[in-house]
Amino acid sequence: MQVKTSQAHSPDVLTLKMSSSHKDPNDCLATVSSGADTPFDFLCDFYDGVIAGGAAGVFVEAALYPIDTIKTRLQVAHAGGKIVLKGLYSGLAGNLAGVLPASAIFVGVYEPTKQKLLKALPENLSALAHLTAGAIAGAASSVVRVPTEVVKQRMQTAQFSSAPDAVRLILAKEGFKGLYAGYGSFLLRDLPFDAVQFCIYEQLRIGFKLAARRDLSDPEVAMIGAFAGAVTGAITTPLDVIKTRLMVQGSENQYRGIYDCVRTIMREEGSPALWKGIGPRVLWIGIGGSIFFGVLERTKQILEERRRDLELNSSKRN
Repeated sequence: MQVKTSQAHSPDVLTLKMSSSHKDPNDCLATVSSGADTPFDFLCDFYDGVIAGGAAGVFVEAALYPIDTIKTRLQVAHAGGKIVLKGLYSGLAGNLAGVLPASAIFVGVYEPTKQKLLKALPENLSALAHLTAGAIAGAASSVVRVPTEVVKQRMQTAQFSSAPDAVRLILAKEGFKGLYAGYGSFLLRDLPFDAVQFCIYEQLRIGFKLAARRDLSDPEVAMIGAFAGAVTGAITTPLDVIKTRLMVQGSENQYRGIYDCVRTIMREEGSPALWKGIGPRVLWIGIGGSIFFGVLERTKQILEERRRDLELNSSKRN
């Protein structure tokens, strides 16, 4: 699926065409067309995004989970604390159960939102479309991502032995809100992270295609994804440290909120503590970015080719 940048069109020329004649579940059911432009297939983009996003998210999480565990343990360790290197896959199964729908929701929302914004905004504001779509998708997926992150990080720090036990005990001790511990700090970290990472990736991808006058190869997509992930991961490390501290504190309530967390870390550990785990984080998100965007683009291409073949076969039958 290629990024399409076009001049803005008035919203009143957009028409929604509902197709009820197709009985094939693989067919797309809604098409939004904008004048003479190529139709914007909302449900197709959503469907492709859900499948591709879910696949990419699970692939990255399974491959790089130990690095993420080390990063989490570094961030929660106070001055002089030792990092345990056992159980680096602790909580992986439960985390994958949450990552699959969270990644699916993210990309499923991002793709159609991006396409809609690209059509509505002038071509020179494509970066704004990518920034906005990334932030909106991050907010939509946070409903699933936050509980998943809370359970994962508490298991990574050996607070629970299994995901079901973690959920049950968190609910018993902290109530439903315990599953959303650190929600504000999560949004503070992930909304700018998602917006900036996807904007850097999309803009570099567009620039490369314009310069090379061809589509990107899989290694080139992976390289751009790695760069976007590493840069964004590095600059958002302090936000990640704050989010991690708030999520793993449990019912002890060592920190009363984002401001208190920052003030306490600065007073007790100094400003360098806000950059704890930057090495594993950059490594994890850099490699993860290359895998995520590589799998994402390849899956979207496969789905698009499959849909094209189905449409061709359907037209031949008619």
